[in-house]
Amino acid sequence: MKYSYLLLSLFLLASLNACVKKLDSKPKDFLQPSDYYRTIEQLNIALNGVYDNLGVLYANPIHFRFGFEGDEHWYVKNSPLSGLHIYDFTAAHPDFQSFWSNLYIGIGRANYLLANLDNNPALDSAARARVKGEALFLRAYYYFMLVQSFGGVPLILKPPVSVEQVDAPRATAKEVYDRIIADMTEAEGLVAPIKQLGFGGRVNKSAVRGILARVCLHMAGYPVRDISKYKDARNWAKKVMDDGEAGHALNPSYSGVFINLVSDKYDIKESLWEVEYWGNKSDAYTETGSLGDVNGNATQNTQTGFAYAGIKATADMYYRYQEGDVRRDWSISTFSYGTASQPANHKVFFTSVDRTTAYNRFPGKYRREYEVVLPKNNTGTPTNCPLMRYADVLLMFAEAENEESGPTAAAIEAVNKVRRRGWCTGVKTVTITSGGAGYTAAPTVTFTGGGGTGISATAVISGGQVTGVTFAPDAVYGTARGIGYTSPPAITFTGGDGTGASATATIYTTADADMPVEATAGKDAFRKFIQDERSRELSGETYRKADLIRWGIFVERMHALSATIEKDLGTSTTPAYLNLFIKGFGPNISDRNRLWPIPTRELTLNKALTQNPGW
Repeated sequence: MKYSYLLLSLFLLASLNACVKKLDSKPKDFLQPSDYYRTIEQLNIALNGVYDNLGVLYANPIHFRFGFEGDEHWYVKNSPLSGLHIYDFTAAHPDFQSFWSNLYIGIGRANYLLANLDNNPALDSAARARVKGEALFLRAYYYFMLVQSFGGVPLILKPPVSVEQVDAPRATAKEVYDRIIADMTEAEGLVAPIKQLGFGGRVNKSAVRGILARVCLHMAGYPVRDISKYKDARNWAKKVMDDGEAGHALNPSYSGVFINLVSDKYDIKESLWEVEYWGNKSDAYTETGSLGDVNGNATQNTQTGFAYAGIKATADMYYRYQEGDVRRDWSISTFSYGTASQPANHKVFFTSVDRTTAYNRFPGKYRREYEVVLPKNNTGTPTNCPLMRYADVLLMFAEAENEESGPTAAAIEAVNKVRRRGWCTGVKTVTITSGGAGYTAAPTVTFTGGGGTGISATAVISGGQVTGVTFAPDAVYGTARGIGYTSPPAITFTGGDGTGASATATIYTTADADMPVEATAGKDAFRKFIQDERSRELSGETYRKADLIRWGIFVERMHALSATIEKDLGTSTTPAYLNLFIKGFGPNISDRNRLWPIPTRELTLNKALTQNPGW
C-alpha cells in the first residue's frame, strides 16, 4: 500500500514538472523594453513622452507658483498666504515634490529610450541619431532645471535594474553640470537644424547651442564658479549668431515676438525653442498652458479671454526702463480690460504712474485678445512658451564676452541691437514755439513728413493759447507717438477759432537707444548694465531669480526690494502678499534661499540623500 502511494506521488510530481515546462512564464499584459522601441513610430512615441514633462512644468507651476520669485513681480492673490512665491515654506511643501518628481519622470523616460534605442539595428540610423540627440538634450535640460534649483542631485543615467534600487547619493553640482554639457554637446551634432524643421517646438541645433550658452553662464556663476565657462558660453552663443543657414535675427517689432506666440505663428529667426500648447479643451487637443492667464492682464470677459491674473509688476521693474523704451509698455500693461458685459478687448487706460501706482499694473507680454483658437478656454491658453529667444543669445554673448575680454565693440553692439529693436521710432518731444491767440477750443494737430505714421495727439489750450500737445494712449507703445520716423515731422494746428500756434518736434534716434558711455567704461560697469538689460528684455520669462543667484547678488537684491516696497507703500496699506513679504519674509531671505530644500519625501525614500544647508 505504501508502495502504491509512492508510485502515485512520483507520477503526480512528474506530471506537474511536465506542465511547468510547457507553461510560458513571460508576462503577456505588458511589453518588456526589449519588445518595444523597435520601429521609428515607437521611438517617436517614446520621445513624445520625454517631451511631455516640459508641458507639465511650464503649464502652470513655473509660470505662476514659482517662476516669479525675483524682483520683477509680486503676487496679487490673497489665498493661501504662504508658499514659494513669498518665501514661506518648508521642505515638505508639495510644489518641491511635484517639481522634483516631474523632472525625474522625464529623466527616467529618456533613460529607457536611450537604453533601448538600438533594439532594432535595422532601423534607419539617421532617424535613430535624431531621436538620440533630442532625448539626450531633454534629459540634460531636466538636470539643468534640477541643479539650478537644488544644487547637486542624484545623477541617474540608466534605467533601474531593481525596485529596490532606490538609494542614490547626490552628485556635486559640478558633476551634474559636466554631464549636462557633455550630453548637450553630443546632442548638438545629432539634432536637426531649425530651418530644416521649420518650427521651434522641437529640439534643434540652434536651441541646443543657445541653451548650452545659458548652461555655461550658470556654471561660471554660483555655486560652481568655474569662470573658464564664460569662454564656452561666448562660443556657443556665437555659433548661433554666425549660423548663416539658420539666419537668426531679431523680429523688428518687440511686441510682434509675443503677438506671434499668442496667435500661433512660428518665427524661427527669433524664437529658437518653445514648449508646444494647443487647443481649448473642447476637442482631442487638450494640453493648454497658462501664458496670458495666470500672468496676464485681468479680465472676466471670455471673448477677450479670461485671465486669472495673479501677478503684478514691481515699481523697481517699471522704473528699470528709460523713457523711449517701448518694451516697458508692452511688458507692463498700460490699461485694464473692461468688464464681462463690455465689448471684447475693451480697454481702460491708466492716466498716470508714480512709485505707488506702478505696483498696480499687470504683465502685458501675453495678451489673450490675439488668440486664434475659438472659443477661448477659461482654464488654460494655447500659447506656446518660449524657452530660448535670439535676443537672449545676443545678451548672453555680450555678458560672456565682457567677462572674457571686457566691453569689446562686439559685446556693445550685441546689446545695442537688442535695445534698438525695443526703442521708440516716433516723436520724442514737442516744443511750442508760439501759442498763438484766440483759441476757444483745442485745434486739430497734424504731423506731416518725417517718414513715419501712427501719431495721434490733441492740443492743450489755456488762456486762448496752445500750451502743449498730449499724445493719445496706445495699447502697444504706451502712447501714440508714431513709428518709423527718420526725421522730425512738421506740426500744424487748424481750427479752434484761433491762429498763429506753431511747434517743432524732435524724434527718438538709435543714439538714444545705444548703451550710455559710462556703461561701457569697464567690465564692472558693463556687467551691471547687462544685469538690468536682461531684466528689461526678458522680464516675466522666468529667468530673473536664477540670474540673480548666479551673479551672487540675489540675497542683497531681495533685501533691497523689501526695503523699497516699504518705502513706496508702507506696511499699513500694502496689499496682503507684499505686506507679508516686507514684514518678514523678504528680510529673512538668506543664503539658504539660493537653493531649494531637497523634498522631505525624497529624503525619506532615498537614504543616501542629504539636505541642503539651512534646511
